[in-house]
Amino acid sequence: MKNYFKTPIGRLRIVAMLEGISLLILILIGLPLKYILGIPEVVKTIGPIHGALFLLYLFLTLGVATEFNWKRIVISKVLLASLIPFGTSYVDQKILRPTHIKKGNI
Repeated sequence: MKNYFKTPIGRLRIVAMLEGISLLILILIGLPLKYILGIPEVVKTIGPIHGALFLLYLFLTLGVATEFNWKRIVISKVLLASLIPFGTSYVDQKILRPTHIKKGNI
């Protein structure tokens, strides 16, 4: 796991999972609590964290895309994944992990 922090693509993989988890917490826990039970605290707490992770994911994606000379379609897929529940997990398995392994960083 320490190797993930040493490479840009490893850091992107970590942030992708955290961003995906925060999105799921917001959608599956926060929003029902807020709109069904009237308890907005989860959204107030997780919302800004998710926003920060989302921005960090975008910046890291653009940095990795530049470093690895990704085509626009790959960049689009990786960025679009952050908007879809479980999207970052899919991108991690199909794009990020193979790239990370190919570069010998795992």
